[in-house]
Amino acid sequence: MRSFNPRANYNPYQSWAKIVDCGDVPVTPFDNALALRQMSEALWELGSRKASSSASGHASHPRILSLGGDHSIGLAELRALAKVYNQPMTVLHFDAHLDTWHPGAYDDTWLDKDKPIEDEQSAFTHGTMYWLAWKEGLIANNSVHAGLRTRLSGPGDNENDDTQGWLRIESDAISCEAMGPSGIAEKILKIIGRERPVYLSVDIDVIDPGLAPGTGTPEPGGWTTRELVQVLRAIEDLNVVGADVVEVSPSYDGAGEQTALAGAQVAFEILTSIVKRGEKDASEDSGHVRDEL
Repeated sequence: MRSFNPRANYNPYQSWAKIVDCGDVPVTPFDNALALRQMSEALWELGSRKASSSASGHASHPRILSLGGDHSIGLAELRALAKVYNQPMTVLHFDAHLDTWHPGAYDDTWLDKDKPIEDEQSAFTHGTMYWLAWKEGLIANNSVHAGLRTRLSGPGDNENDDTQGWLRIESDAISCEAMGPSGIAEKILKIIGRERPVYLSVDIDVIDPGLAPGTGTPEPGGWTTRELVQVLRAIEDLNVVGADVVEVSPSYDGAGEQTALAGAQVAFEILTSIVKRGEKDASEDSGHVRDEL
């Protein structure tokens, strides 16, 4: 198996980390509330365990990299991580869409007006999970969206996003002469820093649908796969304690399975950076931590 990452001069599979495939979380397709509970409890169970050789601080817990479909898993991830680290999480969110929309932003005659909107099962979707996480106090106010280009219902969408403490980097910023992938990475590192625990989420639709068509909500004008990978490589110093690669939909993919290939490469880059950062942290700590992933 060729698993050496030449850009990082590192092989995440043959280093200090124990990498475990935990399989699928069993989730019901019939009940949103139960599905969220199932995901939340499973991720808490995994994330709260001690690593093979634990020590104080962030390295005492496993890092979880989730792969799959619907982006709504982000709420369950943030519930688990905020509980494990006892603080709101900084989120770095690569996506064409905000995903911070208020569940009641669009009229729904079936909503119970006497009931808090967040208590409605229909409020939990792959476009509202970060709003719900914000309402639960799970997201820190130095979180970042990158790659945005979706159409909005109006200026109020961005104002709502501002209220939740997000900074937005538009997709078009990558083509600015003074920005580019390295400039975007530098801006992210300046806002987030290198020490605070970070949840990194990559919606595959941040990539242009001409290169990654296998997703449910494609938006023209996205980054190339290479541009996204370049940004990810340039932020390898982030303290990523949890991550996901989501919204890959094989039924919409091309004959060459280019979306799945892009998702796999993104996951490999994230994995490499997490393990490489872990080795760096261990070398600076007298305990020389061995963590799990």
